[in-house]
Order: sequence, then structure tokens, then C-alpha cells
Amino acid sequence: MKIEIWSDIMCPFCYIGKRRLEAALAGFQHGDKVQIEWKSFLLNPDMPTDPNKSTVEYLSETKGWSLEQTRQITQQVVDMAEADGLHYQMDKTVVANARNAHRLLQLAKTLGKGGELKERLLKAYFTEGANIDDKVCLLNFAEEVGISVERAKHCLDTDEFMDKVNSDIAESRALGVRGVPFFVLDRKYGISGAQAVTVFEETLEKAWADYVKENPGLRGNFDIRESRLQGGRIIG
Repeated sequence: MKIEIWSDIMCPFCYIGKRRLEAALAGFQHGDKVQIEWKSFLLNPDMPTDPNKSTVEYLSETKGWSLEQTRQITQQVVDMAEADGLHYQMDKTVVANARNAHRLLQLAKTLGKGGELKERLLKAYFTEGANIDDKVCLLNFAEEVGISVERAKHCLDTDEFMDKVNSDIAESRALGVRGVPFFVLDRKYGISGAQAVTVFEETLEKAWADYVKENPGLRGNFDIRESRLQGGRIIG
């Protein structure tokens, strides 16, 4: 069964949602039979990269909030992330366009490294304050997850995979995605936002039950438990 996830690297709730899905999958009886595909989404596709400006400063300027108010708001997100084992350093996050990082993620997907690079980029952005639009940084991250520097450099030096990024974004619009993270389970159920782990657990059970019904060869001795769907919404 496939789970498709539309998310952006600069979205703090995307990292939190990733952790909560992982927590649900860890306790899911059939977690080893779930395939995850990361999809590209750009919250601010035209945002210019400015490594000298923090995300907190950027939000203050664009939202019209004072710096004090912005820090109070972002601290709420930091506290939420901390509860899921993530250590955000919001004052260190820098303004960076994520387009090239998404292209590199598309390359990683073709090499079976999509999940590893996604995790590395999120950690780099939210906990290390890395510039995710810096070519040297991106090449280092690619090499860390087992992608050759030469292959990654070719991707970044060209427009390779830009069509895939655009295709993912167009697909999200067709599905009615308005924000991220957005999780699509077996093209039947959707979860919008970083919902509670229980929402992921219940939706996984429901989607898996439907999946097995449609693929009777998988039935075997699986314990198919019907559970009430809370928080997820049916697509289509």
C-alpha cells in the first residue's frame, strides 16, 4: 500500500507530521508492506534566498508582526516539535528557496534514497540552520545519504527534475491540496496537517482494510480490523 506525502522542506509542520506518521507505522502490524513516496510542494516558490536573514525575521517582515510576537508564535511550534523529539532552532533557520532541494529529492527518489534525503534536509534546515539552497550544502547532504557527488552536481547544474517538481505541484492542486503536509493513503484517504498519532493509526487501519479487500491475494491470515476514521477525509 502506498502513502504519498506532499510537503515542503521549510514547513515546520511537515517534519512534525513525518514523525507522527513514523510513530503510527512503528506500531502498525503491516508497516513493512507500506511504501512511502515523497511529493514536492513549494509554499513560497518565488521567495529569494537570503542566508543573512532568519526565518523569524522574514516572518516578522512579511506578516507585519513584531519580532517579539513572531518569536512567541514560533516558540509554540518549537514546543510542539520538541514533544515529538525534534529540536528546532528557529532563530537559526535561514531564508532559502527550496526549489533546488526538491529537484535533488526527485533524483534521490529514483535512487531509492528519497526518504533518507528528506530526513537529512529537514534536520539540516530546522536544527542545523543550513542554507538548503546552497549547492555545496546540498552536495554534502546527497553524499551523506549515498548519492554520488557527480550525479548530484549534474542535477543541480541543470534543470533536471524540474518537470517532476512541477508535476507533483499540479497533482496536488488536482487533489485539492491547500496546504502541507498532506498524506494520501492508497489514493482513497487523506490526512491534512500534522494530526495526532491516533489519527494516523486509525486511517492506516481503514486504508489497509480497503486495500486487502481489493487485493484478496494478500488476505492470508491478516487480522483486518475495522476502525472508525477520525481526522482523515475521503478523496474523490
